[in-house]
Amino acid sequence: MHEERGATILKSGAGIFLTDADGHRVLDGFSGLWCVNIGYGQQSVVAAAAEQMARLPYATGYFHFSNEPAIELAAKLADRAPGDLKHVFFSQGGSDAIDSAIRLIRYYFNITGRPSKKHMIAVDRGYHGSSSIGAGITGLPAFHANFDAPEPTQHHIPAAYPYRFDGDDASLISRSVRDLQTMVETLGPDNVAAFFAEPVIGSGGVIIPPDGWYRAMAATCRDLDILFVADEVITAFGRTGPLFGSNHDDVAPDLMTLAKGLTSGYAPMGALLVSDRIYRAIADRTPSGAIIGHGQTYSGHPVSAAVGLEVLRLYEEGGIIANGRSSGEYLARALAPLRSHPLVGNLRLRGLLAGIEIVTDKRTKTRPDPSLGLPEALARIGYANGLVFRAFGDAMIGIAPPLIITTAEIDILVERLSRTLDAALEIAEVRAALDSRPR
Repeated sequence: MHEERGATILKSGAGIFLTDADGHRVLDGFSGLWCVNIGYGQQSVVAAAAEQMARLPYATGYFHFSNEPAIELAAKLADRAPGDLKHVFFSQGGSDAIDSAIRLIRYYFNITGRPSKKHMIAVDRGYHGSSSIGAGITGLPAFHANFDAPEPTQHHIPAAYPYRFDGDDASLISRSVRDLQTMVETLGPDNVAAFFAEPVIGSGGVIIPPDGWYRAMAATCRDLDILFVADEVITAFGRTGPLFGSNHDDVAPDLMTLAKGLTSGYAPMGALLVSDRIYRAIADRTPSGAIIGHGQTYSGHPVSAAVGLEVLRLYEEGGIIANGRSSGEYLARALAPLRSHPLVGNLRLRGLLAGIEIVTDKRTKTRPDPSLGLPEALARIGYANGLVFRAFGDAMIGIAPPLIITTAEIDILVERLSRTLDAALEIAEVRAALDSRPR
């Protein structure tokens, strides 16, 4: 399809807008790929990268070497992270941060004398990267098909999906807890190592669990003696309001993965945060002088770390996270009228992260038939209207604009999105699908 369609070549960006090779200017309603939280063209970040590149463009983390930006960024992350997440291993992105989590979880249980604890559980719409091992923790079928994933030690339970659950929030939380308990019981408590979850499901359709769900799942993990891994690759750094999505339910995970907003996409970098308890067990039980065989050439890259430090400064001292909170409240009000649109079955938001579920029958919550090609049509029409958003394959729209977005720019976003939905409604096949609804 990509070869048939051809690439849309992006040439420049400023603020929340992108311009392509044809001169078409669009509002980036998806922050690149959930990552350009500070917007485009932040010159202080460019200067920080250039200064670091001129001074020390690379430093290995092997052989007891390190570099100042990586040390300083690790300290700032550890200082701000919930609970005792005091140790940081830097990666190049989210997928290899997940890989690092899986490897260290295995190492932790082996070194503490519980080698049978190898099984890991996630939710069936969760996304945890597309690496050879992380793709199996991911719950989306497209990342499994023809890749021999998931592995026999990787399992999934149903996501907490309020729109498609017949019951109240308390019942949904209780069901998720039971699902996790049942899976652990089925596999055997001595065989299960960890549970992975995003505070808000991202690539699975911006699915927002009920308040208290994350806390309940973390507590269940403690009761079951399994580790709770918070995948905050999308949700951290103000995307859902607070600095970390886990803060919403006041959860302190055992491990946390970060990327995307860590450098706002200006340079590749991810991170795995490890609790002091897990770190100490690994450090104290590994024989002196033994090598823990995990590392990466670009871990703690000084240029990426310098970028991350300046991005963090802009989040806090520059008021970007504060702006994201207020703009998120305004976005919720601005999007609210779309609930009455004939194609909108569900609208859900947390901070500057929104999901719109498209249906052809609001009463039965019927998804559009794939033969309609509605996601592709929505993306094409939206781009022509000057708006980029995520059009998921099962007809959901993802909205995640840069945290610098103003209320006036939100009005532009919503107007262009409304126009896009109206245009999709005029597609003959889509209109026919709506007109064929039982009366």
